Amino acid sequence: METRVLENNKNMGKLSFIIKDTNAAFVNTLRRIMMDEVPTMAIEDVEFRKNNSILYDEMIAHRLGLTPLKTDLKSYNLPENCKCEGEGCARCQLKLTLKVSASGTVCASELKSKDPAVKPVHPKMPIVKLLKNQSLELEATAVLGKGKLHSKWSPCLAYYKYKPSIEIGNVKNPEEIVEATHGNIFEIKNGKLEVIKDNLFKYDLAGVVEDASKGEVKVKRDNDFIFYIESWGQLTCKEILNHAMDIFNKTFDEFNEKIKKAK
Repeated sequence: METRVLENNKNMGKLSFIIKDTNAAFVNTLRRIMMDEVPTMAIEDVEFRKNNSILYDEMIAHRLGLTPLKTDLKSYNLPENCKCEGEGCARCQLKLTLKVSASGTVCASELKSKDPAVKPVHPKMPIVKLLKNQSLELEATAVLGKGKLHSKWSPCLAYYKYKPSIEIGNVKNPEEIVEATHGNIFEIKNGKLEVIKDNLFKYDLAGVVEDASKGEVKVKRDNDFIFYIESWGQLTCKEILNHAMDIFNKTFDEFNEKIKKAK
């Protein structure tokens, strides 16, 4: 198996790469592990001390739960794997407080975390708007969790597609093909249809080319895949990928041991 990075945009939290000589079962397993098994920190419980804003306690708690938090996987354990057995300790949960009495929009930056490494990804994310003489005071508890239990713990959107391979035959209508693909995939040089290589992996051909060319342009797919990761910000794409591979290897080793014992 061989990989090659296509894009690594750290500012946008996007990573794309080619995986060669594999199959859909492997890349789909990797996709599901990233979205469902890689843990992140999210607010699970909220204790309200004061709230006379326009929103009910439950609505504010829901917004807080969906606020992405920067996650430090080395410092925290999943509650079920912690020595406290899920009762709650500094190794498996984190307290955040919020106290605002001034009028205006209350943003995620108002959340004060006891761990400076765990804080809202988007400080300007609005929580509620307070009017004159309104206030909000609460204490929230954040814990590690997995996306398979709730989407608030999912670290990313991960997806893939087959790497296309273009074969151009005796094309008699190159202008129509360029128009059908909006000039994004093909161009005409010296009267001949050619692929714009820099754009080939950016668009989904989806049968449009073959129909427009009446079969003269063929899109072939082999065992190479283009994989995409779009992080929500709790973890970097590199952290998501590395942790997903660790989970994959650990799960495979456990499965292998059980197979040996079954013999």
